Amino acid sequence: MFIDALAPAFADERGTITDLVENDHYAVTVVKTQAGSIRGNHVHKETEQWTYVLSGKLLVLTPEASVEVDAGRLVFNPRGEAHAWRAVEDTVCIVWVHGPRAGSNYESDTYRLDEPLIAA
Repeated sequence: MFIDALAPAFADERGTITDLVENDHYAVTVVKTQAGSIRGNHVHKETEQWTYVLSGKLLVLTPEASVEVDAGRLVFNPRGEAHAWRAVEDTVCIVWVHGPRAGSNYESDTYRLDEPLIAA
């Protein structure tokens, strides 16, 4: 079976988030982020997250690191690791997660940081 086009599950001035696959324990999502926009500034207590940069460039921050990530690189955030990113360029990523924060349950394991890693 083929699905022609998927509508974004979420859109704002930063870009779009489109769920490709989701169930109770994992999800695969395409995240498009406009240059200069910030995403994250949160932690997942029970969910692991992998982010693969398809195009563009991200500045990725955790409490231990600040790294520019180019297309073709993969970022892993283990459960409990605070993380945020700023798009250095217009960026397209594939994000997949394993844990209760999957798909439409996004907020169930997303905890905003009191002090952001990247300020607006």
